[in-house]
Amino acid sequence: MKRFRRHGQDLQRDKLRHELFQFNKTVEHGFTHQPSALGYNSTLGLMAIGTRSGALKLYGTPGVEFMGLHEENNSVIQIHFLPEQGQLITLLDDNSLHLWSLKQHEGLTILEEEEKEFKLKGQPGAPPSVTSVTAALPHSSGEVLYLGTESGTIFVLELPTCQVVEDKTVSPEEVLQRVPEEYKNRRSLGLVEALKEHPRNPNQILIGYNRGLIVLYDLQGCQATHCFMGSQHLENLYCQKDGRQIISCHSDGSYCQWPVSSDNRQPEPLENKVPYGPFPCKAITKIQWLITKHGTPFVVFQGGMPRASYGDRHSITVIHGSKQVAFDFTSRLIDFIVICDGGPESEYDDPRALIVLAEEELVGIDLKTDGWPMIQAPYLASLHCSAITCSHHVSSIPLKLWERIISAGNKQNTQYSKMRWPISGGKNVAPDPPQRDLLLTGHEDGTVRFWDASGVCLRSLYKVSTSGVFHTDADHNDNMNQVGEEEWPPLRKIGCFDPYSDDPRLGIQKIHLCKYSGFLAVGGTAGQVLVMELNDEAADLMVDGMIVDLLQDQPGFRWKGHERLNRKDESVIFPPGFQPFVVVQCEPPAVITSLVLHSEWKLVAFGTSHGFGIFDYQQKQQILLRCTLNPTDQLALEGPLSRVKSIKKSLRQSFRRIRRSRVSGRKPPTSSSASKVDDANARFDQDALHEMELAPVQRKIEARSADDSFTGFVRTLYFADTYLKDGSHYGPSLWAGTNGGCIYAYSLRIPSVERRMEETVFAEPAKEIQLMHRAPVVGIFILDGRGIPLPEPLEVAHDLSKSPEMHGSHHLLVVSEEQFKIFTLPKVSTKVKLKLTALDGSRVRKVSISNFSSRTEEYSESDLVVLTNLGDIHIVSLPLLRPQQRFSCIRKEDVSGIASCVFTRYGQGFYLISPSEFERFSLSAKWVVEPQCVAEVPEGNRNSRPRQIKGMNRTALKSRASERSGWMSREVVDGERKTGKMMEHALLNDEVILQEIQCTLEGSRQERNSKKKIAGHRLTNGAE
Repeated sequence: MKRFRRHGQDLQRDKLRHELFQFNKTVEHGFTHQPSALGYNSTLGLMAIGTRSGALKLYGTPGVEFMGLHEENNSVIQIHFLPEQGQLITLLDDNSLHLWSLKQHEGLTILEEEEKEFKLKGQPGAPPSVTSVTAALPHSSGEVLYLGTESGTIFVLELPTCQVVEDKTVSPEEVLQRVPEEYKNRRSLGLVEALKEHPRNPNQILIGYNRGLIVLYDLQGCQATHCFMGSQHLENLYCQKDGRQIISCHSDGSYCQWPVSSDNRQPEPLENKVPYGPFPCKAITKIQWLITKHGTPFVVFQGGMPRASYGDRHSITVIHGSKQVAFDFTSRLIDFIVICDGGPESEYDDPRALIVLAEEELVGIDLKTDGWPMIQAPYLASLHCSAITCSHHVSSIPLKLWERIISAGNKQNTQYSKMRWPISGGKNVAPDPPQRDLLLTGHEDGTVRFWDASGVCLRSLYKVSTSGVFHTDADHNDNMNQVGEEEWPPLRKIGCFDPYSDDPRLGIQKIHLCKYSGFLAVGGTAGQVLVMELNDEAADLMVDGMIVDLLQDQPGFRWKGHERLNRKDESVIFPPGFQPFVVVQCEPPAVITSLVLHSEWKLVAFGTSHGFGIFDYQQKQQILLRCTLNPTDQLALEGPLSRVKSIKKSLRQSFRRIRRSRVSGRKPPTSSSASKVDDANARFDQDALHEMELAPVQRKIEARSADDSFTGFVRTLYFADTYLKDGSHYGPSLWAGTNGGCIYAYSLRIPSVERRMEETVFAEPAKEIQLMHRAPVVGIFILDGRGIPLPEPLEVAHDLSKSPEMHGSHHLLVVSEEQFKIFTLPKVSTKVKLKLTALDGSRVRKVSISNFSSRTEEYSESDLVVLTNLGDIHIVSLPLLRPQQRFSCIRKEDVSGIASCVFTRYGQGFYLISPSEFERFSLSAKWVVEPQCVAEVPEGNRNSRPRQIKGMNRTALKSRASERSGWMSREVVDGERKTGKMMEHALLNDEVILQEIQCTLEGSRQERNSKKKIAGHRLTNGAE
């Protein structure tokens, strides 16, 4: 009977699991990694971006996003929308053409690739240049596509069948018949550089050849009617909207205006101008000449800078009458588009905005407002404007705090235009987000940025900088790059991407925000901890400081790392927003590895690789210092910039440990076969070292040596109001877990609110727990009498959580890298444990407690969410520690993605898939944030049923996209810029170093997976 009853309970639990848990990769936040092409359709109001990994992304009004992925892992080099079709053509660097369609399905719009891909095929034996596509032009009829090639031939394709119309092919020989003999003999045509349709006559197209010749070709008469004979290599061309002039740009930094008339079939240029001459200039790669109602045109071109002095600049110049500005970008330019108010039938362009896609950011410029200010983009934010070093998520922000943060951000962003984002295609039909969420990112330049993470668009709200508190090298260089008004060229810095930090010690490594009190604590690379308070007005403040010695003058230790930052002694003017009022400087100035703030008790706790401490930020005094350094932890004294020698030692120790574990796991050999076994073991060890097959699969948990490096590294800190001394009295406490598997518990005595400024907070040691296997402690939590985690500080006071059960016994949950344990309090005896590592060799990297709600019933529960070094996410029930679900989320080779992962309170998460992009995923079946949008598409594409490919869903599609990004961690690529917790943590554990080496080797041996067709899928949104 007991067995049958348990089986029935399991069936009920299985059903509930499906109502609670569901894994989805939902949306990518941030700037597209490695963009390679840009397209725009004014009718649909959609912008398309292609990437080097074959991804295709479409954006419209905020919340309207579509994503597709080519089968081939090739770069997208051109994107062309088909007029009035709701379709677009992409050209990849393997010379293949792909047709994509926007289709309606179940009330939503999807992006789907048609089944055919097309490649031009030449005659047998013909060189590849004959069919290598260099330019494409979809005709306004939507029926044909013109393809220019390296050989100078122009092929005509029927759409949508992609059949070559042989009798309409335009050969170079045919064009040369109308070219004068002296010009014909002087040079060949070269490749087709540009194809444009005549704006007033769809039966004529402009053909621009690389060697400088431009012809106006009549499609009906199959002949060139006009020849424009340039003397310089052609880069691009543009035809004015009235069709009366053609503008060509060239490799010598010049542009030419050519008149178009029936009287002169071979005109001379009206003007040949080098805007930044007379000295040699770089090529102008693209130009647009836009007509306005007032008569003065807008001229927009890319490049053309003087080669000697400004050849390394990435610029786009805008000229309007006497006004000329060269917008100077900090990364390479991909392309630009100009959005105009004039419709297709209008005589004028009337440009409204300039949208520039650079390699590291998307920039909008308002051409209607004086000064041409920037337009703040609602998506594609440059998260990596300074390298991201940490992140922190806060759910359910109170409305008052939300409005104050937005107000402070608006006061910062006065340099932006008031114009709405000009790309406004499609309609966002998703319901409003159920709550307000913040994602905070810490950066290498000492800034913390606040992002609205409530919905599909990750919107910038506010930025706070800590650099003003300290003396840095940047203080002397602020005015070095300023350009005066009379300088020539008239360069103006634009954009926010600035990857260089003047002082890497400013980097933010830990963030903790109290959403109820408005206090913010941040920890930095050089051991600095700043506590800030939100202020609605600017203030001139003197920031107090205290130096705390975590070594406590222990003899025999000498810090070999970087120096600490020097705090400014004078007062500093801080703008409205979060303003620091106290700085705690740890000595030695090692990276802050853990940080927690308790705003109700007015305490902040911090930890480094040497120890931890408590600081009272109300009385501004030190409460507790505890050194956790082991006498053998010499590596902890070297700092993050001097670890080359220790890596060799760590690798050597790891290889020895692996050999020992493999040998100990085998049965003892018999004497008769001892020599054979010894030989096999020797060959096995040699092969293992050669192949670097280091994944610890199906191993047993082994006790770690107390002499391992960084055992004193403080991994986690936790404030709790619980039973620590006896079972009848509960009180404030601090718990600290280290890399050596040691847990310290301190009892705190907090004065009453009335006497808080008069009496001192006391801390006394209460317990010290040493885990048997000395595995690093990743997380510590306290569960109340009902097995529910304790609420956040001030959460109960704001009536946002039930009061914890304080009458029953509390439990201590300890999460180490290898197992989970629940201890009873205050006796600290083991009650339940779950060994994760013994099953699959994985190790815990991130841990959090999330609340999951049923999508059909009024039921919710709190569960443990764990991310392992294999990239898997485990959901474990509380307080019984029973595994519930396991999802494969991140590639195990993506060390930086795993290190950057952050969980939310309601079953979602974020991790970096590139230096500039967060992938958002959901573990909850109820709360899912995904795009849900509609775009206007032709009737023929409505109610289409997307192709369903076996085993392929949206999560699989996004997984393939992230796998192709090819982003390796900065820890591996750039050894000199490795600062902060992500890098330091990777070096603390030998297994992580070995994993990085293994993935590097495996990555070079990996074969491409079998190709799969990508189908469009419905994007659903969360609040059901």
